Amino acid sequence: MYKILVVDDEEKIRELIKKYAVFEGNEVVTASDGMEAIELCQKEDFDIIIMDIMMPELDGFSACKEIRKSKDTPIIMLSARGEDYDKIHGFELGIDDYVVKPFSPKVLMMRINAIMKRVAGSSSESHKKDIVHIEGLTIDFTGRLVYIDNEKIDMSPKEYDLLFYMVRNRGIALTREKLISNVWGYDFFGDDRTLDTHIKLLRKRLGEYARYIVTLRGVGYRFEA
Repeated sequence: MYKILVVDDEEKIRELIKKYAVFEGNEVVTASDGMEAIELCQKEDFDIIIMDIMMPELDGFSACKEIRKSKDTPIIMLSARGEDYDKIHGFELGIDDYVVKPFSPKVLMMRINAIMKRVAGSSSESHKKDIVHIEGLTIDFTGRLVYIDNEKIDMSPKEYDLLFYMVRNRGIALTREKLISNVWGYDFFGDDRTLDTHIKLLRKRLGEYARYIVTLRGVGYRFEA
């Protein structure tokens, strides 16, 4: 079904995830630290990566940053800590989900399947050439590119999804529930804070054009340009 790379310095965690993943028909490759994970990603491709943060040799954040230089493989981060700082840092690096230990292996499998469904759905979509210019902000939906004053800016996959959805629905009040269901999917297992975190990161990326994203207290957000 999927080829999964599981990276964790705890053998019990690796084997637990592998057991459930293989049971569902997936192929699993394991690594015990960040360096080993990077080497494996250089040699072969994976459909999704499950990566612990605190590991010897090289931590998960550093490994994720290095992998992201050449590949956009979906990544789920594992951590014994649930602080917002760690989550924000992870999302800034482009991870797709964040799971706090201890976790349910069954729920982790559901998260994997949900992410892979969205990846498959987005890759199968076909759009005509579509570019929107708003002052110095240029959004190329077809090329999945964003420019500020003709300078390309890099964002995580989910930041692109969120911005594109809001721009396509500019001028419309978007409730938190509508944003989560349309950007993350009805089967999203996170909470409202994930949306707030991505809005915060998106505003940071947009710089002076962050003013286009208007907060509607008690409702959600609106892209107003």
